Amino acid sequence: MKKLFRSRDKKIAGVCGGISQYINPELDPVIIRAGYLILTLFNPLMLLVYFILAMVLPDANCETI
Repeated sequence: MKKLFRSRDKKIAGVCGGISQYINPELDPVIIRAGYLILTLFNPLMLLVYFILAMVLPDANCETI
């Protein structure tokens, strides 16, 4: 089962990189970042969603059992 983590390939908190790896490991995180930027321009509430995900998602370096 795939799990959603914050990525080590990060610009701010690694949320978009983690989403990119969750969807498809070969997908470039820049595509997700650009899509997120466009969504944020139309709906500024997406900033709140990003920071909530940054706090809730575990880091990719964490060991999970």
